[in-house]
Amino acid sequence: MRLVASDLDGTIVRPDGSISSRTLAALAACEAAGVAVLFVTGRPPRWMGPVAGATGHHGLAICGNGAVLYDLGAERIVGTRALTGPAVLQVVGALRGVLPDAVFSLETTAGYRREAAFVPHHEAARAARVGSVPDLLADDPVVVKVLCRVEGVTADPILAAARAVLGGVAEPVHSNSEGSMIEISALGVSKASTLALIAQERRIDPADVVAFGDMPNDVPMLRWAGRGYAMADGHEEAIEAADDVAPPCAEDGVAQVLERLLAVGGAASSDGWRAASHE
Repeated sequence: MRLVASDLDGTIVRPDGSISSRTLAALAACEAAGVAVLFVTGRPPRWMGPVAGATGHHGLAICGNGAVLYDLGAERIVGTRALTGPAVLQVVGALRGVLPDAVFSLETTAGYRREAAFVPHHEAARAARVGSVPDLLADDPVVVKVLCRVEGVTADPILAAARAVLGGVAEPVHSNSEGSMIEISALGVSKASTLALIAQERRIDPADVVAFGDMPNDVPMLRWAGRGYAMADGHEEAIEAADDVAPPCAEDGVAQVLERLLAVGGAASSDGWRAASHE
């Protein structure tokens, strides 16, 4: 084990936003043993401050389901794998064709933007730029993620509809089964594809990577890693994709697994953190 790649919400971050002391200790023990720890999340960079503060972690993080590389210490984006404007319009048009009640917003490196009908669930996002999708693209922003919501419909059927029309166009996923929203990245962009770039740069073989996740957006990463652990209370797609199951987040499942791996001598020397940019 040379690298631990972990999702955040539902994996090490509890519903109240906290990370247990046991989990923090397990992550610190990995780094003390020479095993790098990399957060791989669907969160945009603007949501990473509390995690960096709670963990004291100042390395590189993969955000936006693989679309952004973010330096936690410098608090800056160091690489993006973005959707083009035409791709965003193609995604929105295709989804409106099968989900006529869908509304959209955009995560961009210049800030969050939304259609007027896309009412944000987080107060900080209510001040976002508002307009039609073409208007929101007019200044050619770097779009790292398209968000699609259909009120009154859960995420699984929305994702199924998106997969049917976005094959070969973009990468739809979701990170909350109980929500009404999916997230769309550029074609070929996933947690796994960006993690693979980082691992290759550090000369770490997939066999030496242990990954943790709980939702469909974690599936490619769980399959790519030498050992993928799905959380026991995670989505069925994640559990099916994983090599093994970790106890739930509420029971410090990631910490339990890492403690066991470290106890049996699973650690090896790591190349450490190194800032990088991948376009």
